[in-house]
Amino acid sequence: MTTACTQKPEGDLPEHGGESNPEDKEGSESDTLYEPKVVAENLEAPWEIAIQNDIIYMSERGGTIVAIDGKDKQRKKVKLAADLSDQAEAGLLGIAFPEDFSKTNTAFAYYSYHEGDHYYQRVVTIKETDEDWEETSVILDQIPGGEFHQGGRIKIGPDNKLYVTTGDATNPGDSQDLDSLAGKILRLNLDGSVPDDNPFEDSYVYSYGHRNAQGLAWDDKDQLYATEHGDNAHDEINRIEAGKNYGWPNIEGDETADDMESPIIQSGEDTWAPSGMTFLRGQFFFASLKGEGLRRFDPKNEKVDLIISDVGRVRDAHATEDGIYIITNNTDGRGNPTDADDRLIFIPHPKNKLF
Repeated sequence: MTTACTQKPEGDLPEHGGESNPEDKEGSESDTLYEPKVVAENLEAPWEIAIQNDIIYMSERGGTIVAIDGKDKQRKKVKLAADLSDQAEAGLLGIAFPEDFSKTNTAFAYYSYHEGDHYYQRVVTIKETDEDWEETSVILDQIPGGEFHQGGRIKIGPDNKLYVTTGDATNPGDSQDLDSLAGKILRLNLDGSVPDDNPFEDSYVYSYGHRNAQGLAWDDKDQLYATEHGDNAHDEINRIEAGKNYGWPNIEGDETADDMESPIIQSGEDTWAPSGMTFLRGQFFFASLKGEGLRRFDPKNEKVDLIISDVGRVRDAHATEDGIYIITNNTDGRGNPTDADDRLIFIPHPKNKLF
């Protein structure tokens, strides 16, 4: 049982510019199976990839969205109603696109802001114009923010509900408080109302006891999985069930407690610092910050492999039928950027091999 917790950022600060575990690099398949191709360069601390109508959109923490349409790259400012927070791990984070985007030009975004000395996150709608994006409405507000652990992944699920990960905002006890929005996975109707079938009455809370979940993906049976940053290692992949308690700060890693869920797999004393996750052909792929690469999780044998390395920190992964897009995250102050960073990289489906 964990009785004391030292709050640390994603994977600990010193590691973010460091080398991956040598054993991971020896086990990488990238030299033989995978041929990464750079699609775009000079991104500015990108956070999420979304693809809509064959256009690749990427949020950048400084308050911009980059669109890649073929060979054309365009960056637009997002006009927000509140001032972006400059706290660690904060900024313009998740973006998600509803099915009617081509008609409305309206998407969803999650961003961190401050009011005086108080820090929060909110979920909003943003509308694209010829010149920029503009916040048009607030869907959910005053999600707690803190020194670290802002959460920030948003996804529209197969049930057409909006799922939102929030961090514990460096107040671990809030993860166990069902009256707090911190340390949770939230589930909303697209209009911002509470779904009637949420597990707790009149509550956005879908699952709780999370430290800082940053990856969401569904398998081919619509089962939700999430990645989560552990406290100094013990990073997790969890199978998410409505109303369940995932233990933080009472348990982590392989620890157990009554009425609390243990992860399917965890990193032990190593650190993945996992972020965005995607699903393709029966397997999950997740971005790895400290581990500096793309990792594959096979839910059948509950095994994790490093398949792409030597690109630096990776923040998000997005699958298509042809392969997987990833974004590096070396310009956020914690990596060692090259002149071309950050980059959007495409990993095509390897010939005669399944991912």
